[in-house]
Amino acid sequence: MYFLGIDISTTSSKALLIDGQGEITGVASTPHTIQSPYPLWSEQDPQEWWQAITDSIRKVIAQTNVDSASIAAIGLTGQMHGLVLLDEAGEVLRSAILWNDQRTQAQCDQIHQQIGKQAFLQITGNLSLTGFTASKILWVREHEPEVFKRVKHILLPKDYIRYRLSGGFAMDKAGGSGTVLFDLAARDWSNELLEDLQIDLAWLPSTFEGPKFTGVVSDSAAGATGLKPGTPIVAGGGDQAAQAVGVGAVEPGIVGLTVGTSGVVFAPTSSALIEPEGRLHAFCHVVPGVWHFMGVMLSAAGSLQWYRDKLAHEMDFDTLLEEAKSAPVGSEGLQFLPYLSGERTPYPDPLARAGWIGLAARHGRAHMTRALLEGVSYAFRDIFSLIQESGLREIHQVRVSGGGMKNAFWRQMLSSVLGNDLVTVNTTEGAAFGAAILAGVGAGNWGDVPSACQAAIKITGTTVPDEREHEIYQQAYPIYKALYPALRPSFRMMNDLTEKTF
Repeated sequence: MYFLGIDISTTSSKALLIDGQGEITGVASTPHTIQSPYPLWSEQDPQEWWQAITDSIRKVIAQTNVDSASIAAIGLTGQMHGLVLLDEAGEVLRSAILWNDQRTQAQCDQIHQQIGKQAFLQITGNLSLTGFTASKILWVREHEPEVFKRVKHILLPKDYIRYRLSGGFAMDKAGGSGTVLFDLAARDWSNELLEDLQIDLAWLPSTFEGPKFTGVVSDSAAGATGLKPGTPIVAGGGDQAAQAVGVGAVEPGIVGLTVGTSGVVFAPTSSALIEPEGRLHAFCHVVPGVWHFMGVMLSAAGSLQWYRDKLAHEMDFDTLLEEAKSAPVGSEGLQFLPYLSGERTPYPDPLARAGWIGLAARHGRAHMTRALLEGVSYAFRDIFSLIQESGLREIHQVRVSGGGMKNAFWRQMLSSVLGNDLVTVNTTEGAAFGAAILAGVGAGNWGDVPSACQAAIKITGTTVPDEREHEIYQQAYPIYKALYPALRPSFRMMNDLTEKTF
């Protein structure tokens, strides 16, 4: 018995097969292109996703030599917040507007003015941001009325693939909450918001918990993909929630932390907690009856990548970090703010800027490298502090993933900054693996999502805080925390000067 995980990410469509023990037997991926016809726009053609995922499914079946009849269920995941519009015949009306599209600030402001910022936050658990789906719908209504009057179905990217696979319309509750048209506590569409924003409920699909079946593979989709007709498809979930399943962050107290180009902290909660100022995202988890907080920093390992590429291009990363060990803990007072691309959590500020603060003649490259790693680690602590202040008091275990956490030195530093044990696990395929796990739960191979994770995910290592380092970081962190508020007015003046100069 096998389970297929499908991941429609921004850059590629991935198909991953696992067996009944949760072991990965094959992975295949096909790339996408992104279009940016105007500044701030980011779009993709949904037909390209379909072509890419049919290729990937056929590749993984061929590479593993698995009989498609032995694939017991399929799970879906993918990029969140994107807008796919279909007409009455199920045809795509325009290119999908993606999560990283930034054209809708005016519509976000309109939503807050119309609903009330705090009222919207209390219903959805989030503020209306340009990345989310709701403002994209309003933008199409305002700027493309001829398209809008033909809308009959509103989907997320992975749910368009669900439609192509099964002919049916459905959405998982994690993805639905990411549209910010959900009543977070009720785990379903908010009739109040839809009525106020004049969005027809009939356009939105029914929503399902992650492991629940939503349909089966149609005859036509079977012909295109090589799958068996009638293969069940579970709801699945958005990429971050499926990634959390992939590392076992599926119950309160176990937190997922990813150090990629950006950094993500994913913290399951037992109720629909809301950060009072909306500085954390609050969504439904793919696990029935579980929600989560999510904080995102924009330049995590991306800060190190920038530093190495721009200032130490002759060195590889291992050599650069080995040299950083020669600098003392706390970098002799040197601090680094990692806001190379602005920031998202806890400061939703596109004008925030990066920099070293406290440079003295005694500092060298080793100090600058170590300070950068410490600055990124402090930024993660900012997110952890916000999560704990918002109601999740106990964090028992932090499960880490991403390229940045492959380095033992940085992993030890982050553990000491946070004051938490960090554990690594045996899974590296993230969201697609999580989607396959959800398919296995739906098919009855495992009783529920936590027991599936216990069976399939193994801890491969544990890093514990160094007491001496932790004490020093306890003294250094308040200095870091005070820097952004002090520098915020300067960031704005810098931006104004840049606009005048260029």
